Amino acid sequence: MQYNEFMSTYDIIIIGGGAAGLMAAAGAADNGASVLVLEKMSRPGRKIMITGKGRCNFTNLKSWNDFCTHIHPKPNFLKPSFYNLSSEKMIEFLDANGMESIVERGDRAFPSSHLASDVVDALVRACERAGARIMCGKEVTEITSSHPAVMSGSPAVMSSVVETSFTLKCADGSSYSSRRLIICTGGLSYPKTGSTGDGYRWAAEYGHVIRPLFPSLTAIVPSGYKTSETSGGSRGHIDRNISLSETGKLLCGNQLKNIQLSIIIDGNEAQSEFGDMDFTDGGIEGPVGFKVSRKCVNAVMNGSKVHAVLDLKPAVEIEDLTVRINTLWNEICKDKRNSNKQYKDRFRILLTKVLPMSLISGFLKLNPNADHKTLAKALKWWKFEIAGYVGYERCVITAGGVSCDEIASKTLESKKRAGLYFAGEVLDLDADTGGYNLQTAFSTGYLAGISAAKSIR
Repeated sequence: MQYNEFMSTYDIIIIGGGAAGLMAAAGAADNGASVLVLEKMSRPGRKIMITGKGRCNFTNLKSWNDFCTHIHPKPNFLKPSFYNLSSEKMIEFLDANGMESIVERGDRAFPSSHLASDVVDALVRACERAGARIMCGKEVTEITSSHPAVMSGSPAVMSSVVETSFTLKCADGSSYSSRRLIICTGGLSYPKTGSTGDGYRWAAEYGHVIRPLFPSLTAIVPSGYKTSETSGGSRGHIDRNISLSETGKLLCGNQLKNIQLSIIIDGNEAQSEFGDMDFTDGGIEGPVGFKVSRKCVNAVMNGSKVHAVLDLKPAVEIEDLTVRINTLWNEICKDKRNSNKQYKDRFRILLTKVLPMSLISGFLKLNPNADHKTLAKALKWWKFEIAGYVGYERCVITAGGVSCDEIASKTLESKKRAGLYFAGEVLDLDADTGGYNLQTAFSTGYLAGISAAKSIR
């Protein structure tokens, strides 16, 4: 497809040049459609660039039966998209466009260079090879269409018999029109990358229900971790930029391996996860922290009482741990070098044998009554009240969004408006950390692009 700078009418316009938008463009252009991507930022794929601290875990190679257990809230909605573009096919797609991949622990796939920019470059290259046009610095401010927002009949039938038309106006005064429109604007997370929630507004204007939005894969903040626990906005939101308290400073920087983290909501255990966890300047993060954050944030926003219980020795039963600690204590007390030492000094020696040195001061501050007799319980039941969570300023993904009940899962077309498609984070579809969210965006974007192109053809 040859374009010129004055061309303003296309078969398909895609709003958003992120993971879903770029895959939608490649899929649509490969199927013969003239495609324009409008991206408000100065370059596409800004959020991809910061994924995985710049290393970009772009997919996960688990089979669908395992993959789907990491998708929320309705994994079956994703199934047609995933089977159309599986994780293996995504790796092949990127390889065909010049990017080699490697697979690491947990079936997580990365670019072999460990550079997120390589993922973006490969996606842009795929779009350009297929003939799609990407225009950056184009902030869409208004969408109008030639038909009523609510139509009757199935989307597949509507798109084949009703000629649709969308007109988009941009902040710079330019305007563009298309026969099909795909909204891939992302959510609210990391607004500096361009995710400001525009897609939700447009979806609502076409009659779509927007499921309650909340940050997910984010830091949960223990009580007393920050100097302030109120930052306005949503209930429980604690801005990451609020400074650490003395307790927060003592804990921050500790990376814990092979621990168990359980979430207690209103007195009942709601979730328990095993793995690695980090204390950061935000709060509790890392793979396990992120896994539990979805339920934590939702519960805090709904006014529930939330606690996190940290088991530092999940592989050892409390009875066996008690015996081990008693043995260590007896050895310390019998050591002549410790005969003149006070109890607190001998107890600290004991702690060095069961805890990382960097964690001891924080542990003692939050467990001031612990002694050698109660240490086993303290290590297996370190309880934190959760005061809140870090919000959209630094969460990985937005939970909630355009209701999937109103989107055809086999095409990603709206059931409310013929010719309108949604893909990626704007949908009420989110996932755990580990490559699942990006694959969800790739798969839904690709199917939306192909479906929109085929509906025209």
